Order: sequence, then structure tokens, then C-alpha cells
Amino acid sequence: MTSEEIRISPLKMRQAQFHRAVRHMGHVKRGLIDFFLRPKRTLSLHFPVEMDDGSVRIFRGYRSLHSNILGPGKGGIRYHPKVTAREVEALATLMTWKCSLIRVPFGGAKGGVVCDVKQLSQPELRRITRRYVAELGDNIGPHTDIPAPDLYTSSRTMAWVYDTYQALHPGENNLPVVTGKPLELGGAEGRDEATGHGAISALERYLDLHPLGDTRGLGGRRVAIQGFGEVGRVAARRCQELGARVIAVSDSAGGIRADHDDGLDLDQVERHKAEHGRVEGAPGSHAIDNEALLELDCDILVPAALANQIHRHNAPRINARIIVEGANAPITPQADSVLQERGITVLPDILANSGGVVVSYYEWVQNLKNETWSRAENLARLDHRMQEVTAEVVNRLEAMRGQQHARRNPPDLRTAALAIAIERLARITLERGIWP
Repeated sequence: MTSEEIRISPLKMRQAQFHRAVRHMGHVKRGLIDFFLRPKRTLSLHFPVEMDDGSVRIFRGYRSLHSNILGPGKGGIRYHPKVTAREVEALATLMTWKCSLIRVPFGGAKGGVVCDVKQLSQPELRRITRRYVAELGDNIGPHTDIPAPDLYTSSRTMAWVYDTYQALHPGENNLPVVTGKPLELGGAEGRDEATGHGAISALERYLDLHPLGDTRGLGGRRVAIQGFGEVGRVAARRCQELGARVIAVSDSAGGIRADHDDGLDLDQVERHKAEHGRVEGAPGSHAIDNEALLELDCDILVPAALANQIHRHNAPRINARIIVEGANAPITPQADSVLQERGITVLPDILANSGGVVVSYYEWVQNLKNETWSRAENLARLDHRMQEVTAEVVNRLEAMRGQQHARRNPPDLRTAALAIAIERLARITLERGIWP
């Protein structure tokens, strides 16, 4: 079985999910459906950068704005060797749905540069970032399109974005041009943990509405987490705080499973990873691979790493009762159908990992007002927003299941979430009017 047999392009995946949701929606004005599937614009850039050895390399970058119906574009910048125009378009589309669902006044955007950060020095990455921002020009801005960190970019990268934009636009309040900045530059307290924290907040509310067994909440539940980066690590900590047992985690080098029923000692896992660069070998654990982690017998599975991790070949072997999509698109549409038939609930990425954009919105608001909110305030606001929207999605799914055509095309939480997002975007589009 090759990776091509498993991997589905992000754009095809989003289109399949979109069309499934449309079948469960009310009437949408003809033409709007096609309008929502296409990005407003996608920029393709080529720019030179001087390397540390004095040579010059040409880099390719992209920035896609899917929609500005709800407000300025919002979306990350990723640095990866396999960044493509179609990938950033698909991720920008997902961000539009997220913002619409979670009621944040942004449209979807995404950008990236084709590069391998592991082969580049910090000065080279800084020069790449500055040149990329300069090439984008006024296609980004505090009220136009607002970047944020993404794959292999960080708060330091966002500091370079801000500084470059500030140099090109002196005399203005440019702090809101980018979110995910260092705290000293107007970053939001709690932004780094927002995605993982928000995912577990959504899970907590779902379990309050649909308990597993006789007890509500996460107390005593067995949790496996694929990915121990920013999202997975925070999700693991939050689960443990709420009384769950984290029985397995993994990173790109491999995974570990706890030797005891009490679960992993996350303090020891984090210390081991900081020292050795991988979770494998942490005290009180034994090694497993990522595929085996996905198939563990557990209550909650959190895929918080890469796309296409659960597909039609391994979906029949998934043993979790609830899957929380911490990553973008970790489950293919074919796997969605298999999991649904098997009675496995999926909290979809459009809902579960939207915490990052929510707290990015809080950062943007604080920058515009020249205010600072505490970590506790930001996370409390995030909890309220995530739990409120989770209940809305659950209620919409229950209403959908009562419809006659649901017997032929049974809906799931992803379908319900997308239907809410698309209908809201359609209403706002028509209320604004098609100009001119």
C-alpha cells in the first residue's frame, strides 16, 4: 500500500465534505455554492534570498484569500518543502468555515513558503520571511489579511513579519497585522496553548451532553494522542488536569505507551523529549509506532499531527469511542463513513481545532484597542465560545437526524458544523448584497 493510495489532496477532501453538508442544508441561492468553493485570490510569488554562503536562491511562496465576506482574511504562514497552491487554498477554505462557525469576524486565508527549515539557519529564515512579506505588499494588513504561525513557523517568525510590515508602513498602529506574536510585541497570553486547550474544551462540552457510560466528563477516561507538539502536548496536559489518563503519545520519531494503567507521567515525558528530542524512551513507557497508537483500545483519540492519518485502510481497526481532530484533516472522507457506520464519534477540525483563531481574534482586538487581557481572561473567553458552539453543533445534528432524507445520507457532527458555517456565510453574503 503506497502513500498515494492513502493520501487525498486537501482540496478534494474539503470539496467532498462541503458537498455532503450541502445535501443537508436548506435552499441556498443558486451560484453561491460555486462562489464559496473558489478562493477570492491566490498569489504565487518567486523571490531571491541571499544565503549565508553568499549564494542566491530563488524561493516560491503563496498566499490565498478564500473570502473576506465576514471580515479581513485570517490564516497561518507555513514553511514546508511540500507547500502547494492547492494546499493553501484548501486550508484557507477551512479557515473560512471555522471563522463562520465560531463567529469570529474574519475570512479564511493561508500562506506558505516552499522550504525546509531544518536545512536553513535563523538568519536565512529571517531573510526569507522579510522578503516574502515585502513581496506580499499591501495584500496583507490589519484590515486586509492577517497572518499567524503555522507549520514550522513561530512567534519569532511573526515578529519578523510585524517588523517588516512596520518598516514598510511607518507611523501607523501595525500591531494587528499579525497574530501569534511574542508577548512583548503585543501577543496574547494563552495563544500558544489555545488550539489544544480549545479542542479539549469542545470535548468536555460534548461529553457533558453525551456522556460515555454513566459518568460525565473526562474523569478516568483513557486518552491516546498522536503528535506531541504544541497542540498535542497542551491537549495531553488539559486531559490530565480534567482527570483523564493519557496512555499514549507520539511525535514524528515514534510513539510510546504507558507501562501502567495510571497512564504516562507527562512531566517525565516532557523532560525526556527536551533532552533527547523524542518521546521514545521516556520512563514508564514502551515504544509503539504511530499506526499502532491510532489503533489502541482507548476512549478518546486525538490525532494532532498530520493530515490523512485515518483512512479507509485503517478506519476498520480504530478502537476509540470518540476522535477529536486536533490536526487539520487527519481523517479522510472515506474513513469518516467507516467510522460513522461503526458508531465512532468525530469532533471535526472545523470545530475542535478552532481555538487558535479564536484567541488570535482576541489578540487582534487587544492590539486595536491597545489593551492587554490576562491568560485567564483569554482562556475563559475561549472556553465559553468553544462550549457554546459545540452545543450548537450537537443540537443541529439532532435536528438533521429527524429529517426524512437523513436516512439515505446520515449526517455527522462534521456535516452539522459545516451546514451551520455555510448557511451563516450565505446569509451574510445576501444581507451585504452582491456588489455592484
